[in-house]
Amino acid sequence: MWSAFRRASSGVRWYVRELMDESAYERYVTHLRRDHPAAEVPNRRDFERMRTDRQEADPRQGFRCC
Repeated sequence: MWSAFRRASSGVRWYVRELMDESAYERYVTHLRRDHPAAEVPNRRDFERMRTDRQEADPRQGFRCC
């Protein structure tokens, strides 16, 4: 019973992280280390700043209200 609960809660946690794009930084770090091993890995704060700047510069993303 507990293993089913743990498996279900793990699935819910994964789904929410993907839905909220919480795992974007981890995917980016994995990409850099795999495809660009000489590149410097930004910290989480710098990554979020780069991502926000890229989204605001792209007119296809729409506008950001807050």
